[in-house]
Amino acid sequence: MVREIMRDPKFLAQKSTPATEKDKQVAQDLLDTLAAHRSECVGMAANMIGIKKTIIAVTVGFFNVAMINPKIVAKSGEFKTEEGCLSLTGMRPCLRYTDIEVEYLDMNFQPQHKKYSGWTAQIIQHEIDHCNGIII
Repeated sequence: MVREIMRDPKFLAQKSTPATEKDKQVAQDLLDTLAAHRSECVGMAANMIGIKKTIIAVTVGFFNVAMINPKIVAKSGEFKTEEGCLSLTGMRPCLRYTDIEVEYLDMNFQPQHKKYSGWTAQIIQHEIDHCNGIII
């Protein structure tokens, strides 16, 4: 189900709680909402649809992927950049890494460990920041 985008900075600044298998529909709603906003958005966190769970959805190539309870376990290639956000207006400076390794659960709650680089790595970092209450 496509959900409304949360734009309240006070809500977005709250840290999300870990997701459980009961939150599988939240992950699906996040994927549906990301697909509905594909012309303006390449990633979302569950708090962007008003749910404080640690779930993100990211466009990886031609596909949208849900990551449940993602954690960056390695990173390299630090750089400074500016990013915008569907939930907020304007651009903000931030620190990112060109290469990351992420552990997460997929939609079937199976553990995954993958490496990402470039634009996809940047999107994942932005969405994980959302889960941690970091406003970008």
